Amino acid sequence: MAHENHVRDEKYLNLLSRQFPTISAAATEIVNLQAILSLPKATEHFLSDLHGADEAFMHVVKNASGVIRRKVDDIFGSGLTEEEKSTLCAMIYYPEERLEYCHKTMGDLSSMYRALLMQTTEVARAVTIKYTRSKVRKLLPKDFAYIIEELLHESSTEPDRQAYFNAIIDAIIETGKAEDLLKAICHLIHHLVIDSLHIVGDIYDRGPGAARIMDYLCNYHDFDIQWGNHDIEWMGAAAGNWALIATVLRVSIRYANVETLEEDYSINLLPLATFALDTYGNDPCTLFEMHDFEDNSRMKRSASLIAKMHKAISIIQFKLEGQTILRHPEYNMQDRLLLDKIDFKNGTISVDGKQFPMLDTHFPTVDPSDPYKLSQEELELMVGLAHSFHHSERLQKHLKCLYQHGSLFLVKNNCLLFHAAIPLTPRGKFAKVDVCGKKVSGKELMERAEEVIREAYYGEKQKSHMQPENRSDALDYMWYLWCGPESPLYNKDKMTTFERYFIQEKELEKEKKGAYYTLANNKDTCDMIMKEFGLNPDISKIINGHIPVHTLKGESPLRAEGRRLVIDGGFSKPYQAKTGIAGYTLIYNSHRMELVEHGAFQGRKEAVRTGQDIQSTTLLLDFSEHRLHVKDTNRGKILSEQVEDLRQLLYAYQHGLIKEH
Repeated sequence: MAHENHVRDEKYLNLLSRQFPTISAAATEIVNLQAILSLPKATEHFLSDLHGADEAFMHVVKNASGVIRRKVDDIFGSGLTEEEKSTLCAMIYYPEERLEYCHKTMGDLSSMYRALLMQTTEVARAVTIKYTRSKVRKLLPKDFAYIIEELLHESSTEPDRQAYFNAIIDAIIETGKAEDLLKAICHLIHHLVIDSLHIVGDIYDRGPGAARIMDYLCNYHDFDIQWGNHDIEWMGAAAGNWALIATVLRVSIRYANVETLEEDYSINLLPLATFALDTYGNDPCTLFEMHDFEDNSRMKRSASLIAKMHKAISIIQFKLEGQTILRHPEYNMQDRLLLDKIDFKNGTISVDGKQFPMLDTHFPTVDPSDPYKLSQEELELMVGLAHSFHHSERLQKHLKCLYQHGSLFLVKNNCLLFHAAIPLTPRGKFAKVDVCGKKVSGKELMERAEEVIREAYYGEKQKSHMQPENRSDALDYMWYLWCGPESPLYNKDKMTTFERYFIQEKELEKEKKGAYYTLANNKDTCDMIMKEFGLNPDISKIINGHIPVHTLKGESPLRAEGRRLVIDGGFSKPYQAKTGIAGYTLIYNSHRMELVEHGAFQGRKEAVRTGQDIQSTTLLLDFSEHRLHVKDTNRGKILSEQVEDLRQLLYAYQHGLIKEH
C-alpha cells in the first residue's frame, strides 16, 4: 500500500510540475498562496425566501445590505453632508440610472464628475484591501484597467502625488470618458463588497420577478442556492412533472402572477383559457375569484376568465396529485386522496371519517367512478402545457443554472445551510425516511434526496445506468419534496390546498409542522445536527429560511441560544403584513457575523433618486480579538493543501526526484 501511495504521489507531482516547471515557479506560487492565506476573510451574504421580489433583492445586493453606506460614513465622516453621502451611494448602487437622472435634473456635470470619481475611487480602494492586486486586476475592464489601477494605488491627498492623481481625473473628464469610468468603478465595488452570495431557498412564487432574479444570479460572480420547496416546484415542472406543472400554474394564477409564465417564460396559457371557458363557461367559479390584483389592471379586466382558469387547473392538479399518491403508497399520503371522498348527490365530503358540506360540487370533468382520471380534453391540455415548459428556452436556462449552482444543503465556513428542515422523530432522533426505495436519515437523507433530484433532470440528458422507471420515480419524488410530510423541504403533515378551496371548516386548513420546527429551537438538537454534518457546534451555525419570522408577534430569528438562524423575513409583499419587516440579510465577514433587518423597499426609482437605505443591524458574533483570515475558511483549507503539495514538488526538485522542465 505504501508503494502504491508513493507511485500515486509521484504521478501527481509529475502532473503538478507541468504547471510549475521550475523551482522558481513552485517557490513563487508558495509565496503567493501563503500571502493569500493571511488576507482577511472575504464577506459572505446570506438571503432566503426572495419569492419573486426582484427589485428589493437586487437593491439589497447592490447596497450590500447597507455595508456600502457604512463604508461611505467611515471614509468621509463629517467631510460630506448626509445628502452628499446619499447622492454618492445612489451613484454606486445604480450608476447608469443615476447618471441618466443627473442629465435630466442638472446642468454642467463636470464638477460632479470630478467629485464622484474621487469619492468612488476612495470607496473602491477601501473594498479592495481584502484581495490581492492580481485578483483586482483580473476584474478590471480592459479599457480602464490601467487607469483604475493607477487611481486605486495613488493618493489624492499626498502633496507629491496629488498633481498626478488630478491630472488623470482631468484627462478622463476632458476626453468624455468620465461616465464610463464611473460605471466601471461602481461595478468593481459591487463585485468586491460581496465576495459570495448564498440564497437559502425559495426564489420562485408570490412576486412577479423570479425570472429577473434568476437572470441576475446566472451572471453573478460567485453564488450558490440551497433549493427551497418553491424552487423544487418549478424545477420539477421544468423537468416534466405534470402535477408540478399544474401546481406552478395554479399558484401563479392565485397570486396574480401570470406574467412570469407568459412574458418571462413564454408559456402559452391560451389553451388553458380556452379549455376553462369551454368547461366552466356557465360556472361563476366564485370560490376562485381573485381580490388581490393590486396594480395588475390586465388581470382585473380578465377577472371572470382568470377565475375559470384558476378552477380548471386546480381540479387538474388534484387529479394528478391523486395519481402520484396512488402510484406511491410508500409516500403515506392517502389522506390527500379527497376527490373520491366527495358525495356529489348530497354535496358533502368525508374527511377523517367526518362529513362536511362542500362549498362547490360543480366538477364536470370528474368521473365519480374514476375521479383521478384526466378527461380527454384535460389530457390534451396537459400535453400542450408540458411541451411549453419543456421548450421554454429561458426557463430551461434557469433550470440548468439552478442545478449547476444549487444543492439541498451546503456546509461552508462553519455554517450549515438548508432551506427548511431535517426530519426528526418527536423524541428528537433523525427520522428514517423512504427516498425512492432507500431508508435514510440525517445527512444521508439529504444526500440521497439530492441524488434523486439530480436524477430527475440529468436522467433525460445523458445515457447512463439510470433506467426510465428510475427517472419517473425521481420526477414523482420532486412532487413529494414540494408537499410531503417527511420532505426536508416541507415537513408538515399535509398541504391543505383542497380544504382551503372547498370546505368552510377552518380546523381542516391547519397544517401541523414536523418535529424539527420545535426541537431545532433547542441547543442540544442543533448540536446533534451540526455533529451529523461534521461541524463543531461551539463555533458553527445552522441557517434556515422557509418559515417567516413574525416580528410583530415578538418572534426572533435567533433560535437555540444563537445556534440556529431563521432568515426568512418576508422579502415578498404578501408576507410583510405578518412579518412586520421586509427581509433579512446575514453578513459574515472577517470582523463579525451580523443580521441585517430590512424595511419596506419603496422601489428602484426612489432608490436612484435618494440613495435609499433602510436597515438595522443585530450583532451576532464579534471576531475583533481573533479576526478571521482566508486560512480559517473552506477555501483556506484547499489553499493550504495546495501549499503542501507545492512543498513536496519543491523537495522533489531540490533532491533530483523530478527534473525541472
